[in-house]
Amino acid sequence: MADKKTANTNETTEPAIFRLQKLYIKDISFENPNAPACFAAQQDSQPKVEVNLGLENKKLDDDNYEVTVKITAKVTQGDEAKVLFIIEIEHCGIFTIKNIPAEHINTVLAVDCPTMMFPYTRQIISQMTVDGGFVPFLLEPVNFMALFQNAQKQQADKQQQ
Repeated sequence: MADKKTANTNETTEPAIFRLQKLYIKDISFENPNAPACFAAQQDSQPKVEVNLGLENKKLDDDNYEVTVKITAKVTQGDEAKVLFIIEIEHCGIFTIKNIPAEHINTVLAVDCPTMMFPYTRQIISQMTVDGGFVPFLLEPVNFMALFQNAQKQQADKQQQ
């Protein structure tokens, strides 16, 4: 492949590469602590859902990164908040990121990578709840750009104090 030269310099530029190489589950758990009683009791109240989302990334080598989406979901029902189920997942992806300016890497890792991964994570969680005897649990879509911008704003505010 021939190097491309910029118009005003002798500097060579390679095309940017952003590619998902592999998706895998690092850790997964489904707990149904009140079975089978939770299936027999017909509750009129709407279940309460508590979802926690976390992101991690680490550099594997020069051009490859592991991105981890961590989700914990706890679903309870009734006045006593009986646990219907608890799901924990660490869903990972290996991404090749090459020839992308350093100032954009954090955005790619915190926004673009999890945006690509999330539909697969959501499907795994949905299928796991069905396999656990419940109706599909569908996570709401996540705006990773808004989360990233909020985290940056909080960090900037913290540094100013």
